[in-house]
Amino acid sequence: MIHIEGEISIRRPVEEVFDCVVDERNEPNFNAQIVRVEKTSTGPVGPGTQFQAETKTMGGTATMTIEITAYERPYRFASSTHLSSMDIRGTLTLDPIPEGTRMRWHWEVRPRGIYRLLTPVIAHKGARREEAIWAGLKHYLEDRAA
Repeated sequence: MIHIEGEISIRRPVEEVFDCVVDERNEPNFNAQIVRVEKTSTGPVGPGTQFQAETKTMGGTATMTIEITAYERPYRFASSTHLSSMDIRGTLTLDPIPEGTRMRWHWEVRPRGIYRLLTPVIAHKGARREEAIWAGLKHYLEDRAA
C-alpha cells in the first residue's frame, strides 16, 4: 500500500473550498488530467454520492468510479476511488486559518495486478500529481475570486 499526504493553503473560505472539491464535477476546472466527470447517483452531493470520471493515461484514458464515504461539511470528507489498476481511499480535511483554508490530504493507494510491481513509481508520481492537482485548485479558486 502507498500513502500519499500533503497540505496546501488556499486564500478562500473553508466552505467555498469544501463545496468545490467535494463535487467531482468541478475537477476538470483545475485538473487537466480529468477528461470528464458525471454524477451517477441521485440527490444532492453528500454521503454515498457517486461519480464516474475519465482520466488521461499514458495510453489513452481510464475510467474511475468515485464514492463519497464520509461527509462533514465544511471540514472533512472521505472518498473511495476504483480504477482497473488500483483502489484509492482517502480523506480531505479543511481547517479555517487567518489567510483562508488549510487543506490536508491523505490517500491510501492499493495497486492491483501487474501494477503492484510499479509501487515505487506510482508512489513517486502520485505524490507529485497530488501536489499539482491541489496547486491547480488553489489557482482556480483564488483567480476566480480576484
